[in-house]
Amino acid sequence: MKIAVAGGTGVVGRFVVEALRARGHAPVVLSRGQGVDLMSGSGLEAALAGAEAVIDVSNKITNRKSVSVDFFDKAGRHLVGAAERAGVRHLVTPSIVGVDRVKSPYYAGKLRQEEIVRDGAVPWTILRVTQFYEFAGQLLSGVPGPIAVVPTGRVQPIAAREVAEALADLAVGSPQAMAPELAGPQVESLVDMARRLIAAGGARRRPVLPLYFPGGMSNGGLLPTGPGPRGTQTFADWLREKIPATPA
Repeated sequence: MKIAVAGGTGVVGRFVVEALRARGHAPVVLSRGQGVDLMSGSGLEAALAGAEAVIDVSNKITNRKSVSVDFFDKAGRHLVGAAERAGVRHLVTPSIVGVDRVKSPYYAGKLRQEEIVRDGAVPWTILRVTQFYEFAGQLLSGVPGPIAVVPTGRVQPIAAREVAEALADLAVGSPQAMAPELAGPQVESLVDMARRLIAAGGARRRPVLPLYFPGGMSNGGLLPTGPGPRGTQTFADWLREKIPATPA
């Protein structure tokens, strides 16, 4: 099956392409390097010709609401429109557990993306997923200075590879609308994850300052609220895979 992967060169996208190939499918990467620009729609028509499904893992990490909403609005409308014209039978889009509970400039864009998918004519599945294990590193890299300010709160993070495998499986099945939320195997503290990543040598060594964040993040807003599939790789296992010298 020909399956287009928007953002197929990103953190999750690379794993999605790998998972599709392992299942015997023919992934087509939609990226600027392949002549496709989601923001303008350039190259989409040709790239989607003959595709039966699309997995949209395109992303724009930003702390500015206007930037996030602009990206997901334009990219989403161009992709859904082109997919409809190409006769795509299934659009799979990952979103975020708690995206409608936690106030975040970035989440505002993801909510807009969900709206576009739901309102479009292409049959769809939205899979809300908890944070990836890379989230701790992203938080640390986004805070310059001698002290790392990290939000308090609990998350149930998951390996990006396991998310990619779930998306690949969904794409070849029937559209589900809102799929059951996908989360990692156990609840973790964001502050603890940051400290363990630093201790393992995966981020610049410096003190971590826990800070309460309003808007739901520090109050459990990122945790799944119902039953659903769970990953198997723990954060400790992921750390050892990423940084082999990490002690057990």
